[in-house]
Amino acid sequence: MRFDGRVPDFEANPDAILEFAQVTVRRGSKLLLDRVDWTVELDERWVVLGPNGAGKTTLLQLAATTLHATSGVVNILGERLGAVDVFELRPRIGLSSAALAQRLPDGERVVDLVVSAGYAVIGRWREAYGGLDMRRAATMLARFGVADLAERGYGTLSEGERKRVQIARAMMTDPELLLLDEPAAGMDLGGREDLLRRLARLAADPAAPAIVLVTHHVEEIPLGMTHALLLREGRAVARGLIRDVLTSENLSATFGLSLVVERERGRFFARAR
Repeated sequence: MRFDGRVPDFEANPDAILEFAQVTVRRGSKLLLDRVDWTVELDERWVVLGPNGAGKTTLLQLAATTLHATSGVVNILGERLGAVDVFELRPRIGLSSAALAQRLPDGERVVDLVVSAGYAVIGRWREAYGGLDMRRAATMLARFGVADLAERGYGTLSEGERKRVQIARAMMTDPELLLLDEPAAGMDLGGREDLLRRLARLAADPAAPAIVLVTHHVEEIPLGMTHALLLREGRAVARGLIRDVLTSENLSATFGLSLVVERERGRFFARAR
């Protein structure tokens, strides 16, 4: 990978946890992201919305250091992607995603899946974990309502339970950046609302990491999210404070459909006009 100098005047923001400058990603003839500018600072909680194929997954892969840009600048936790050892950077980033979930072994104990995140490995092998590690794993499982599943095999869990375990694992290393890819997808109504309540508590915690949450649905945005980025066909439609960005006009432009957006007690809802 190389950065092609399209942003010669770029100066890193010292307060940024995550910074994209004119970021473009191409795969063959397909343009996945097109000159995206985006900055996430320490105390911000971002939601990223857009239809299928908008570039949300690509954006998250860049932030997780599992993908490199074709051009532009990506700074993560003060380090330039392409000029840093990503294996040193990844333990500072908590990630819950569908791609990672596919790699989690069904036969592994839940507590071992969580605690092994401390070594940035998937599943426990021969690593030795101390009492502090095990207590933190138990605390994270309790925080997301699955403490009673610690001794269960991961493969026996429901989809909603798996999502909670994945988030607990993502929080295991006390990350500086937390990336959540559709955390409420596949949950029933009760499970979704319980998870959103727990994520709202996390978002309200001043000691919590910067958060980026990707979703297709405004109804799955927990309370406490401060900013929003809307993507369509690899381009940013709007970005900024969530109350300014999640409007009927912006959502309609993002999804290519006339939509009405309503807000009730801090939660967002959308329907066709």
